Amino acid sequence: MTPRARKHQPNIPDHIDQAKIPKGVYWDPSGRGRWFVFEVEGGKKKRRTVAGPSAKLSDLFAITEASTESGTVQWVCDQYHDSPKFKKLAKGTRDDYSQARDVMLSFPTSLGVKFGQLQVARLRNSNFQRLVDRIEADGTPTKANKVLRYARLVFRWALNRGLVPHNPAQGLESAQERKRQRLPTDAAYDALLAFARDRGARGSHTEGSVPPYLWIVMEIGYLCRLRGVETITLTDAHAHEEGLLTNRRKRSRDSLVEWSPRLRDAWQAAIALRQSLIDRHVLPVQLRAEHRFLILAQHGEPIQKSSLDSAWQRMIQMALREGVIREDQRFGIHDLKRKGGTETEGNRAERQDALGVSDAMMKVYDKSVPRVKPAGSSQT
Repeated sequence: MTPRARKHQPNIPDHIDQAKIPKGVYWDPSGRGRWFVFEVEGGKKKRRTVAGPSAKLSDLFAITEASTESGTVQWVCDQYHDSPKFKKLAKGTRDDYSQARDVMLSFPTSLGVKFGQLQVARLRNSNFQRLVDRIEADGTPTKANKVLRYARLVFRWALNRGLVPHNPAQGLESAQERKRQRLPTDAAYDALLAFARDRGARGSHTEGSVPPYLWIVMEIGYLCRLRGVETITLTDAHAHEEGLLTNRRKRSRDSLVEWSPRLRDAWQAAIALRQSLIDRHVLPVQLRAEHRFLILAQHGEPIQKSSLDSAWQRMIQMALREGVIREDQRFGIHDLKRKGGTETEGNRAERQDALGVSDAMMKVYDKSVPRVKPAGSSQT
C-alpha cells in the first residue's frame, strides 16, 4: 500500500522541496518557524524541535539519519521499560521481562545486525516466528515462549499508545516445551563436568575450548540447588563463615548451604579465575562485597544470563558431537537444581528446606522415591 502524500503547506520555507521532506520530520503549522519530530517519554508522545526555518533539506535528512534508533525494536522496549506501567510491576516480574528483552534484542539476524536494531514498521509476523523457531531450535523452548509472551505484551502496549503501526508478535505459534523434567544421571553429570573442566583449561577462543567458568557454575548450581541466574549473581557478600547464603528468585526461600570440601573448591576456583581476569584487564576492585560478583565473563564484566545460556548450549552440542554424553543424557543448567534437590539427604521436609520451594513445586524439583512399609497390620 502506497503511503499517502503530504499535503502542501504554504507556510513552509520556499527553499524546501515539500515532496522530498524526509519521513518523521514535520513543520510546525502554528507559525513558530520550527521543524520537529515526535518522541515518547514515559509512554506519552511529545514534540521536540530539531531545526529552525533556515534549515536546508540536507539538514533534515541528516537529522533523520541521526535518529534512526527511533522506531526500532529496542526503542519500543525502552519506552515500555521507562513507562509507569512497567515500574509498577513486582520486582520479580520486572526481572523476568528484562531477561526476555535482553534475549530478544541481542539475537543475531541474517542481516548481520541484532534483532533489537530492526525497524518495527518493517517487521512482519514471519520475522518474529523465525525468531521464536530459532530460539526453540537452540534447545530452549521455554526461553522461546518467554520471549514470545514478552513481545506480545510490549507491542500490544505500544500499539495501544500509537507508538507502532501494528503488533508483529500477535498470532504466532508457541514453541513446544518439553513435558519431561530431566534428572541428570551421575554418569552424565560427571562426564560433562570433567569435559567442562578440561576444555575450560584451554586458552580462550581456541579450538574446542569452552568458558572456564562453566564447570564452576555446574558445581555450585548442583551443590547449592540454584538456578543458573542465581549462580552467576552470587557475590562475596553471600559467602559466610558457616556456609554460602543463596540468593533465590521467584519467591523461593533462601538457605545457608554449609561448606563442604567440594563446594569450597568450586568457590575458591571462581575467586582465582575472577582475580586472573581482573589482573589481565587491570580492573578496579569493588570495595563493597555485594558489588564483587563471583562469576565474570572473559571481558571482565559480570556475565549475563543470555551469555551463560549460549555458552552452555555450545558446550552441550560439542559434548554430543564428541560422544561425551548421548542425546538422551543431555540436560540443562536448570536441571542441576532438580538433581541437587533429589539427592539431598534427609526427609521430604529437609529437602524442601534445602530447595526453598513451595509444597506445589516439590513434585518438580524432588524426584526421590519415598521408602515406605508394605500395607497391612502385619509384615510377616
